Amino acid sequence: MARIAGIDLPPSKRAEIGLTYIYGIGRARSLAILMRAGVSPDKKVKDLTEEEVTRIRQIIEEEGTIEGDLRKEIALSVRRLIEIGSYRGLRHRRNLPVRGQRTHTNARTRKGPRKGTIANKKRATAKT
Repeated sequence: MARIAGIDLPPSKRAEIGLTYIYGIGRARSLAILMRAGVSPDKKVKDLTEEEVTRIRQIIEEEGTIEGDLRKEIALSVRRLIEIGSYRGLRHRRNLPVRGQRTHTNARTRKGPRKGTIANKKRATAKT
């Protein structure tokens, strides 16, 4: 079982997909890492040798922030936006979409489940 950056990679997945389980590594970055390490992206994680895993681990450490450091960095930058009172910071504080999406309809992922409307409340009290 390959363990990289504190994450157990799924053994039955291809190496290209397995690396994406690490926060901060997507498909493109995963392919680039495997090419630099000289490992086939089609190889299963369980078939990786210890030497290949070590090479992949070294390249990931060289390349940049991942996992906890990256999460901390993102949280700090969001907190900075909120503190300076920027428009983006206000959107983060109110849990609304930050990048200009419409909110009249949609945006349910960011806003959460719909609140019941006032008309529904009136109907509910009239029945009882």
